Amino acid sequence: MARTAKAAPADIVPYFGPEALKFLRNLARHNDREWFTPRKAEFEAELKEPMLAIIRKITDAMTTFAPNHVRPAEKSLFRIYRDTRFSCNKLPYKTHIAAWWSHQGLEKTSGAGYYFHVSAKEVIIAAGAYMPEKDQLAAIRHWLLDNHAEFRKLLQKPAVRKTFTEFEGNALTRPPKGFPCDHPALDLIRCRQWGLSATLPAKEALNPKLAETVIRHFKLAAPVVDALNTPIAAALAPKKKVLFGLH
Repeated sequence: MARTAKAAPADIVPYFGPEALKFLRNLARHNDREWFTPRKAEFEAELKEPMLAIIRKITDAMTTFAPNHVRPAEKSLFRIYRDTRFSCNKLPYKTHIAAWWSHQGLEKTSGAGYYFHVSAKEVIIAAGAYMPEKDQLAAIRHWLLDNHAEFRKLLQKPAVRKTFTEFEGNALTRPPKGFPCDHPALDLIRCRQWGLSATLPAKEALNPKLAETVIRHFKLAAPVVDALNTPIAAALAPKKKVLFGLH
């Protein structure tokens, strides 16, 4: 049975107020610890706690269409702090607040999942495999060899095309090693990411029905996420041991 999300405090509403977007605008202008540290309590009140309430509401709904992605809100929420260890950009804070619902069992890897973020400029709702690891990438590509037609149908559903745009795919210029150059799924196989994304105006973050909007998008994208996780899960499944040459 899927876990349900922890209830949010009754006084925390699942959407943002104008002060949240104002904070993100100011953070973009003053992205340093001297500005952020004395305002950390404001960040938590205006952004972190409402975001957790939104995540909990979305996660509760996901028990009906994405039960394998149900996890505690605190696990889905991304930290506001940037990892600058291997980046030339040393700014310490992200200028958006975001969440990622990974597939159970893939929490420490990428897999395919659901993503939502709010910045002062936009609201982004996305779903798919954005940064699959090497083995996951290979699993999806091999799966597409035989299942590309069915996968295209999922991407080309009228409601999906009306609501989302496809990831650009970060495609290779040539076929991956070991894949045929004349395969009908080559355009999909050359990709290094697959999924759907929708960009909404920042003012949607202030809408009391924000969570319902995200839920509606996620539910529509669920078949694509499930399809992408199918080969990943198959690749991770324990292999049957052969005993005395018999299966």
